[in-house]
Amino acid sequence: MSLYDIVIIGSGPAGLSAAIYARRAELKAVVIEKNMISGGQVLNTYEVDNYPGLPGTSGFDLSAKMREHADKLGAGFVEDTVTSVDFTGRIKRVICENETYEAKTVIIASGAHHRKLGAAGEDMLAGSGVSYCATCDGAFFRGKTTAVVGGGDVALEDAIFLSRMCKKVYVIHRRDEFRGAKSLQNRLMSLDNIEVIWDSVVDAIEGDGRVERLQLQNKKTGEKSALPVDGVFIAVGITPDSKEYEGQLELDAQGYIVAGEDGKTSVEGVFAAGDVRTKALRQIITAAADGANCVASAERYLAGE
Repeated sequence: MSLYDIVIIGSGPAGLSAAIYARRAELKAVVIEKNMISGGQVLNTYEVDNYPGLPGTSGFDLSAKMREHADKLGAGFVEDTVTSVDFTGRIKRVICENETYEAKTVIIASGAHHRKLGAAGEDMLAGSGVSYCATCDGAFFRGKTTAVVGGGDVALEDAIFLSRMCKKVYVIHRRDEFRGAKSLQNRLMSLDNIEVIWDSVVDAIEGDGRVERLQLQNKKTGEKSALPVDGVFIAVGITPDSKEYEGQLELDAQGYIVAGEDGKTSVEGVFAAGDVRTKALRQIITAAADGANCVASAERYLAGE
């Protein structure tokens, strides 16, 4: 069994950045990715307009460039799924479905996934009008009526994206103001085919084999209503992919791995980068910065051994 200097778990922007910096530091590293294509959540982003130097690029293209960079430097990638870890000894063990990987240090860049709404009918109609990725599934609703549930950046971006192809887009938000960036709010409110339904929640998603309507409730008045739609896109936040590290690392109340800008976790030699760690801003650029910081921290740790 090979002993690596670093095992990197995840191949989104944080993992790819870590792979690039690890190879530049001439460290023996391997990236464990559970999907065939690198990129993580970025792959589901139709347009990335805030990554410096690459305005208007797509998430797919940005991810491809990052992976190409890592490949050019000779980074190693394996497709496998982490099932458990053992961080108790000096040598860290990452147990996967196909193989166990041992390393002196580990960088966890496992990311996060879309949170479910919890409404009746959501699971039953998932994939039949219920979606968590507008850029993935929006084209199926061209010329139709859709709804986006949420009030953050992702919800606003999804609604704006859908407005380009849908006849009508409703944005359903449980509060009376959005949490998303002001620039996105201004852009959304300027579009004629978007209508905001404030102070409301989705009690149920209904339809005979496909989404046909939403049952809404106004949180302030208690009034209930039915909203006919052909599809609903749920954008109510993310949940960190950190279950495998419970009991091994300190997690916060939401399940994020407790780690600072240097990526250091509660266990020496184990670092966390990107959406999986506690942080104020979760963006592509901050994930990439995390990957670099974690490798720098890992280098210092290895030098002190």
